[in-house]
Amino acid sequence: MPKVLDNFQIGPMVWKMRVETPALVSKAKAGQFVIIRVNEQGERVPMSIAGLNKEKGLLTIIYQVVGKTSALMTTVPAGGELSDCVGPLGMPSHFEKWGTACLVGGGIGIAPIYPIAQAYKEAGNKVITIIGARSKDLLFYEEEHKAVADELHVCTDDGSYGHHGFVSDVLKKILDDGEKIGMIMAIGPVPMMRVVTNLTKNYNVPTWVSLNPLMIDGTGMCGGCRVSIGGETKFACVDGPDFDGHLVDFDLLTKRLSAYKDQERKAMKHFLAEPGCKLADAVQSFKYPDEK
Repeated sequence: MPKVLDNFQIGPMVWKMRVETPALVSKAKAGQFVIIRVNEQGERVPMSIAGLNKEKGLLTIIYQVVGKTSALMTTVPAGGELSDCVGPLGMPSHFEKWGTACLVGGGIGIAPIYPIAQAYKEAGNKVITIIGARSKDLLFYEEEHKAVADELHVCTDDGSYGHHGFVSDVLKKILDDGEKIGMIMAIGPVPMMRVVTNLTKNYNVPTWVSLNPLMIDGTGMCGGCRVSIGGETKFACVDGPDFDGHLVDFDLLTKRLSAYKDQERKAMKHFLAEPGCKLADAVQSFKYPDEK
């Protein structure tokens, strides 16, 4: 079983896990994902690739506690094991020399744009990276992105660090200033990706997004991850996760992502109430954003 090298908290409700899985890492490319199970009774959950160390066979996952399984992941100790870590899955991101490429990451999306930025740089592009979060304490990977990007812009919604505003504000200024960008890749919350793609339509700049619909098997068999792209049904696990953002039906994506919201909340609360639950204090006090 895949061994967990380390698993530690890097921000409010955000953890970093590194897994020793040399065979998987040797085949994996930026933009792909893996599916893990914490234990034999656990559900299978997709996780974006946030880093690949080919020499040591290490896979990096950055995850946010949003439900029962992600909360359970925090309990896996360094030196522990996962029941499964399957991959690489999905299609790699597309890389070529466009001249200048821009990466836009919001929230937990800051993580998966990092290996993509590395690949864009290796392809010979000038890399402009924009990362954003609600506040300074929710930012991470700043130094990693700084080491890759030719330009790094940091934003916070509340103005506690960097630009006071949204990633789309900075992107608009860059475009208005006449920077010729050959490709934009945006990963983050669905509302953010929608705003970015709506913006870039006006500038006629190719813009791709990485979608995170509900997913079960990761092989295209269950159909759970279906999305509408330019009016055609696609499966994010085999056709994506990257798609032309200008063709994504974000309304349908948003609706399908909320289909099991009530069940997810019930499962989380039941899990935290179980006798002997020994999660971190931050998880024990977990609340959804719209709860008081």
